[in-house]
Amino acid sequence: MGAYKYLEEVMKKKQSDVLRFIQRVRCWEYRQLPGIVRVPHSTRPDKARRLGFKAKQGYVIYRVRVRRGGRKRPVAKGQVYGKPGNQGITQLKFARNLKSVAEERAGRACGNLRVLNSYWINQDSTYKYFEIIMVDPSHKTIRQDARINWICAPHMKHRETRGITAAGRKYRGLNGKGHNYHKARPSKRATWKHNDMLRLKRYR
Repeated sequence: MGAYKYLEEVMKKKQSDVLRFIQRVRCWEYRQLPGIVRVPHSTRPDKARRLGFKAKQGYVIYRVRVRRGGRKRPVAKGQVYGKPGNQGITQLKFARNLKSVAEERAGRACGNLRVLNSYWINQDSTYKYFEIIMVDPSHKTIRQDARINWICAPHMKHRETRGITAAGRKYRGLNGKGHNYHKARPSKRATWKHNDMLRLKRYR
């Protein structure tokens, strides 16, 4: 069994004594550091490589901390001055997943880099921690590599804010194929608009 396969198998058994201890110690360290911090190397190199990371110039990894839990409606005194159907304050869920939030924060902090992908590394009762693989589109090594230079194109700017990364496609419902997912493409809103719009041929 190779080293990467061994790391993969170890991470699968998160309830083992070894991994529980390591994750607890790491989580303590992460709590002392800022919410967005660059890391010298990946915490999960096997996972990072599967998601496109290469240990060479132009690739950067950032660790991002995101607060866990649902989304409370931000209104004063818990009072919504509207209809009863909109009066819920708690038990509301944010439409996007926390991984996409982490990607967006990293993308905003590093405007000159492009978000390639991300993966979970740790969590405690308050936070989830993700590592974001980022690429420098202006680096010569990246621009000359035919496998990755697609990310240098202008329309790949801020993929994370437009739901184009893997985490973004997941919350948009684009992971499936077939007749069960016809309404998800090109997007749920576009399908609703197309079906809801009444088109009448003009009489000429």
